[in-house]
Amino acid sequence: MANPLIAIVGRPNVGKSTFFNKVAGRKISITEDRPGVTRDRLYADAEWRGKAFSIVDTGGIELKSDDLMWKQIKKQAEVAIETAVVILFFVDGKEGLTTSDYEVADMLRRSKKPVILVVNKIDEYAEDKVFEFYSLGLGEPLPVSAEHGKGIGDVLDEAVSYFEKYENEEDDSIKIAVVGKPNAGKSSLVNKILGFERSIVTDIAGTTRDAIDTRFSYDGRAYTIIDTAGIRKKSKVEDDVEYYSVMRAFDAVRRADVCLLVVDSTVGLTEQDTKIIGYVHEQGKPSVVVMNKWDLIEKNSSTINEFQDKLKEDLKFMDYFKSLYISAKTGQRVENVYANAHKRIQTGVLNDFISDTVRANEPPSYNGRRLKVYYSSQVATAPPTFVLFVNSADLLHFSYERFLENALRSSFGFEGSPIRIVTREKKDE
Repeated sequence: MANPLIAIVGRPNVGKSTFFNKVAGRKISITEDRPGVTRDRLYADAEWRGKAFSIVDTGGIELKSDDLMWKQIKKQAEVAIETAVVILFFVDGKEGLTTSDYEVADMLRRSKKPVILVVNKIDEYAEDKVFEFYSLGLGEPLPVSAEHGKGIGDVLDEAVSYFEKYENEEDDSIKIAVVGKPNAGKSSLVNKILGFERSIVTDIAGTTRDAIDTRFSYDGRAYTIIDTAGIRKKSKVEDDVEYYSVMRAFDAVRRADVCLLVVDSTVGLTEQDTKIIGYVHEQGKPSVVVMNKWDLIEKNSSTINEFQDKLKEDLKFMDYFKSLYISAKTGQRVENVYANAHKRIQTGVLNDFISDTVRANEPPSYNGRRLKVYYSSQVATAPPTFVLFVNSADLLHFSYERFLENALRSSFGFEGSPIRIVTREKKDE
């Protein structure tokens, strides 16, 4: 299940990105005293009072502008609002209430989503600094100073109080996002799986404008398939409708349990395909690379091996990938990678395996010091996440971490799923 999403919205230069960076715990958004700096949505995962969530920063909303950039920012903010559980509406306590604030407030009311009104840049609280914001009709304004970290806890307390309803409403179906470049055959594949013409299928790229959810069952298991518009390079995005579709596709990846990357076999894996699957990898989603239009390829006895070798070369950063040369009429391969991503290893078995693996293939030494793994534990699934308690985190070289990932995957069957390894330092006893 995807974490509930908190969206930060408001007009430009009210301190949204500063708040986002405080919650995320690291500087992710660019914060400049200039409107329009944060153009794309930025996501981060966080936790407050035991509640895990995702938070998204958006560009400033200028509803009256006809400039293409501001239209695009408005569209991507609308996507964030649509997919959020709760919205943080930021206003500027120093500048005071503006006409734009009223316009954004009206837009948020129409969303029917819970809205928390956050008055930023209140370094020293006084009631008269926030009183005028009651006129927005969005309830009690919460004063904060994002720059100095004041009031952030109060805002998060209010935000997480809305999560219980979201958690109760969430269905238990396996959510499959079908992503890829335009005209790779995504909608045709979805229609084949579902058995009816649900999406319009033409040779015009971008026919499927939005992400469309359809629930179905196969072999007694519930699925929700999310068909998305084709993801293009930004240089090819010529209008805000196309831009909106790109943003929705990335949201589909974020909330999916499994992703199908559909590739046109007649074209092969392109740079843009690699970027898309890279985003899937970064989000920690199990995935299947579906080589579509395989019937159009002239084949001999070595064709599939040549294609597979090319995939291995292009996807070196995620050597756990699973490929399927289109026979996706059933959900079998999807079920497999989903199960692998949710697999859990007993702590005793895991520790024995890690000890044996490290003993058989010792890590290299650096300046006379060698990595020691004292204890290990699996702390999460989807993706499978393991904590290693070690003498020094600096001694875990990337190449040895990759070796441990591959050993875990091959021994316990985490095929098609990324693996996360986290280190915690523990002094020698």
